[in-house]
Amino acid sequence: MVKKEMIAMLLAGGQGSRLGVLTSKVAKPAVAFGGKYRIIDFPLSNCINSGIDTVGVLTQYQPLRLNTHIGIGIPWDLDRNVGGVTILPPYEKSTSSEWYTGTANAIYQNLDYMELYNPDYVLILSGDHIYKMDYEIMLDYHKASNADVTIAAMPVPMEEASRFGILITDEDNRITEFEEKPANPRSNLASMGIYIFSWKVLKEALVKMKDQKGCDFGKHIIPYCFENNKRLFAYEYNGYWKDVGTLSSYWEANMELIDIIPEFNLYEELWKIYTKADAIQPQYISADAHIERSIIGESTEVYGTIKNSVIGSGVIIEEGAEVVDSIIMQNTVVGKNAKIHKAIIADSVEIGENAEIGVGEEEPSKLDTKIYASDLVTIGENSYIPADVKIGKNTAISGVTESSDYPDGLLESGGYIIKAGEDR
Repeated sequence: MVKKEMIAMLLAGGQGSRLGVLTSKVAKPAVAFGGKYRIIDFPLSNCINSGIDTVGVLTQYQPLRLNTHIGIGIPWDLDRNVGGVTILPPYEKSTSSEWYTGTANAIYQNLDYMELYNPDYVLILSGDHIYKMDYEIMLDYHKASNADVTIAAMPVPMEEASRFGILITDEDNRITEFEEKPANPRSNLASMGIYIFSWKVLKEALVKMKDQKGCDFGKHIIPYCFENNKRLFAYEYNGYWKDVGTLSSYWEANMELIDIIPEFNLYEELWKIYTKADAIQPQYISADAHIERSIIGESTEVYGTIKNSVIGSGVIIEEGAEVVDSIIMQNTVVGKNAKIHKAIIADSVEIGENAEIGVGEEEPSKLDTKIYASDLVTIGENSYIPADVKIGKNTAISGVTESSDYPDGLLESGGYIIKAGEDR
């Protein structure tokens, strides 16, 4: 087999439960982003732009759409005879059938795949972050430091530090301590969940820690490397990086794309973001349509008003409809004179005529205050909203709803309608 200097292992099996009804039928890395892309397009594009042509994608939760999207890797130039992109779902072994139980356990279960390429280095990535990074520069840093493990890290606000793995380093950026989600953080240098391991060190740690329950990089592998005097270094990254794991961070990251000078530029010639592009018709904007500062996907038809919004492909905005500060994913129809304010609406939803979404005063969610917050209305895919109803803020809807589901024609702020058979 051809030897590869570095291969990438991309963890894309997460459910993304903090995205609520958006991920009830689809894995988080397959969620749409920026009107045209899916979240996983970003790490995959980073790989090919960094010269990495061998990527294993580890899937688990609701993998169908992710698998279809990646296919054989053509959009990312990853359709290679040797290497390329390989989907790695959990599989039945002769003795047992095992789900991936933790990030490191998933990598451990694919030791055979990595052995095929006998790499010098393995890059471990997460499938759910929005950023651009040249992994080749990080690899050069890893080599120059003579490191066993290099962890990409970035400064975060001190008040958010307890959400991350926190690194404490000396003047040479060598990591002297690592604390996973500490209650009282002593540094604000946060691990980004991007690691380069020298292959022998990774293999040794995975084999030694294989019996740990839910074996995880932050909880088990990194501490093991410390205790065994491996050389761990922090590679500080100061570019744009967004964990879009919550509805509010997902909404914010989309809204940042439409700034006059976006902090994250999708249109850079030198660092393209690639995606599976369907052969679809161009968009149509009618003479009466009004659009301000928005991204509009291909084959979308606009007859109404759109302001400060990100609209996917194949969406229809009918006459008199208004969409403001919202994200609408592909193939959704917004009926005549419907009003949508600060909502995230998934694929293939139908909004009835005169419906009003995002009205009234803010109230906390009765379903889950941690997930449904920031005044957002979240509507899961294939849902139906009947004509003439009003929907308040911090609400969640999933499934085909009927007028009788809305007492007095209203779903109050903080309320939810999750139809039987729909996950929350």
